Amino acid sequence: MQVQPKYFEKSQYIETLNGNKVSKSSILCGIMNIRLHGKTIIKPGVIVRGDLASVNIGRLSIISENTVIRPSSKKFKGSLVYFPQNIGDHVLVGEGCVISAASIGSNVYIGNNCIISKRCILKDCCIIADNTILPPDTVVPPFTYYSGTPGVYKEDLPDCIEQFQKEYTTSLYESFLPNTPASKGLPSTPTKLQTTTT
Repeated sequence: MQVQPKYFEKSQYIETLNGNKVSKSSILCGIMNIRLHGKTIIKPGVIVRGDLASVNIGRLSIISENTVIRPSSKKFKGSLVYFPQNIGDHVLVGEGCVISAASIGSNVYIGNNCIISKRCILKDCCIIADNTILPPDTVVPPFTYYSGTPGVYKEDLPDCIEQFQKEYTTSLYESFLPNTPASKGLPSTPTKLQTTTT
């Protein structure tokens, strides 16, 4: 699957040895508890609350602008206890979301402005439509489409959604490129001035 290239200022991102691209304007709290498994994109304005509990984000996953990744919690003997949060491979989270799910499987698409409440479990190969609010403890089965406020089951998804999501997130990663003179429409080397003699 081909997508249009999207360019970013290289000075505004940190690129790790295993291919992660992390915006310098994102906030990673408790960075020692945050594990990015490779070729993951963290965009500007994202907040990851690794200070509450460990957060694992799989390969070729994309967390879009102004989204909050926050581990689940539950009251236990009068205290608030936070649980590790796992996000699978090939997951795309849209802009302006709040993600407090206990776990998100692989090949999952979450649209813009969604709220995934505490202790939700999203199985593999599901889609959450834009502006959906999933109530606490919702379990989304694999190959299903959820939408609404509150988010409810709408329909089953075809088996091909797994391959589609893998190809889509891979293409998004490969087309997310640092700005170069060529991408800005400038010559890659200075133009040599020609002079004439009379």
